[in-house]
Amino acid sequence: MKKTFISAAVATLLFSSCAHEFNRVYKTDNYQYKYEYAKECFAAGKYVRAVTLLQELVTLQKGSENAQECLYMLAMAEYNNKNYETAAEYFRKYCQAYPKGHYAEMAFYYIGQSLYMGTPEPRLDQTETISAIAGFQQFLELYPEASLKPVAQKRMFELQDKLVMKELHNAQLYYDLGTYFGNCTSGGNNYEACIITSQNALKNYPYSELREKFAVLLMKSKYELAHQSVDEKRLERFQDAEDECYGFINEYPDSKERPTAEKYIEKCKEVTKEKTEK
Repeated sequence: MKKTFISAAVATLLFSSCAHEFNRVYKTDNYQYKYEYAKECFAAGKYVRAVTLLQELVTLQKGSENAQECLYMLAMAEYNNKNYETAAEYFRKYCQAYPKGHYAEMAFYYIGQSLYMGTPEPRLDQTETISAIAGFQQFLELYPEASLKPVAQKRMFELQDKLVMKELHNAQLYYDLGTYFGNCTSGGNNYEACIITSQNALKNYPYSELREKFAVLLMKSKYELAHQSVDEKRLERFQDAEDECYGFINEYPDSKERPTAEKYIEKCKEVTKEKTEK
């Protein structure tokens, strides 16, 4: 019990001493000393303290030989604090102020990396994902031989997968809503929306591993759309659905959805035969 009390007292004393030292540095007018102390805090992983000092030093050191390092350290400290949006802004400021600076290559990389770390899961808005891709693209254009090129490319593929997954969620949602028209305030219907979303995804992401899933939704939506069509559109839409099913089987002959495609083809043939015989 006595040892625990002593340890706690020592820890409290050390914390109080460190806090006192930091306050003294923070209030000093010796900016070179403050700059060196900020570097020590950064190196020791005390990023909150480093940020507090560097936010002031970035302005005070502007135009000096320490200005570049102050701004880059501030950006990295925010990144290490997991304040990714703020970090991205500081990295951008560095790149704008010092496009050929000593830390420019890393700053351009960390614009994309910071945004990458802040991207949401696929069901949510993907504006940040698009911005992160643009950040990595800019980095690769400026530094095509950079040592971090493989990492940046890998990150871009991961981000693109998020965009594809977002489109798949959208397409699936439209298909699941089916004949519900409460959300179709601008005309059209959910099956048409699923068809358009799936077609755009297949066009925009031709090599995605999720390609078959879009093709399934496209086939099923065309078939369901034909079923709910008014009489004058039924023949054309059933023929279109039948063609889509044949195309699906040709592209994915071993798909577990092949029986569905074959069933749809038979149903489509029944309708088209009935229509053409009239």
